[in-house]
Amino acid sequence: MSSTKRILIADHHPVIRKGISCMLRKTEQFEIVGKAQNMEELNRALEACAPDILIMELELPQLNGVSTLRYIKNEYPKLRILIFSHLAEEIYALRCIKTGAAGYLPKSASPKAFLKALKQLAKGGIYLNDELNASFSPRSVGESSAINRYKKLSTREIEVLNMLSSGKRNKDIAEALDINEKTVSTYKTRLLTKLKVDNIADLINQARLFRLG
Repeated sequence: MSSTKRILIADHHPVIRKGISCMLRKTEQFEIVGKAQNMEELNRALEACAPDILIMELELPQLNGVSTLRYIKNEYPKLRILIFSHLAEEIYALRCIKTGAAGYLPKSASPKAFLKALKQLAKGGIYLNDELNASFSPRSVGESSAINRYKKLSTREIEVLNMLSSGKRNKDIAEALDINEKTVSTYKTRLLTKLKVDNIADLINQARLFRLG
């Protein structure tokens, strides 16, 4: 079925890999195409399995957390990544999404929330669960409204914003996302409007609200 999304699971706990596999076996929307328990296996699986969605624990052996997430998104810009981790979501979630993840879910989440997150990613959305949203205590009204604006961006707009904030030029962004430079300029204009800023420097500063450290 062409609408079936190919899933790669990267987690060093066998019970997690098995549990996700059992849960998704009952659905027609998702197909498990590979599993990895360390960074070496993950690199091989990404190359061999061509997944649509990667479900990943941040503390995978040999994996350098958010830095590895950034590397994976640079290598596979169209890959949707769901971080499924025991790490404190109030510290890591927005940072992961800023770096390129499409969702963050704590391992305490219910099966219902897990499937909701995957379905959100499958249709191109960004997922943060209700409990996670409630856990944020923004340091100012400005940051709170910035978070809300950020969450309304499209997947492609977030990808362009990620690359802009890491110093990429229009040409680099166009090549990485397989679009032309004029389209990149269009996305930049949309970002300025949606995030309510006047110039690219302010846009990048806005993006860095989500780098927690």
